[in-house]
Amino acid sequence: MSKFFSKFATNIADRSGKPGTFVLAVVIVIVWAVSGPFFSYSETWQLVINTSTTIITFLMVFILQNSQNRDGKALQAKLDELILTSQAQNKFIGIEKLDEEELRKMSKALAEKAECVADVADEKAENREETA
Repeated sequence: MSKFFSKFATNIADRSGKPGTFVLAVVIVIVWAVSGPFFSYSETWQLVINTSTTIITFLMVFILQNSQNRDGKALQAKLDELILTSQAQNKFIGIEKLDEEELRKMSKALAEKAECVADVADEKAENREETA
């Protein structure tokens, strides 16, 4: 069941992101709007578009969330593989499972480290300019 839903969600997510799908949605809304005078702008006429869009939006949330979750996990797996096969520190594998406070601390430490690296790079660039 899970495999079927994943394929279904991927297919729907791919199709919903195409320009043709957007054009189709715009055409449906225009047809609905143009039909207003024929139905005297009745409550039923309004209910058709409100109900339709609500149902589609409700279902699309689950489909797109499934696709996004799988994409995120695949990206994380790729990053973990790059970390494992490089000289990067293995402590970064699995950090997506840390809580918010731990992530903030790690992010702050990395920002400080990046700033030090940038300072060293600036110094080296200045030294090169002076010697040139």
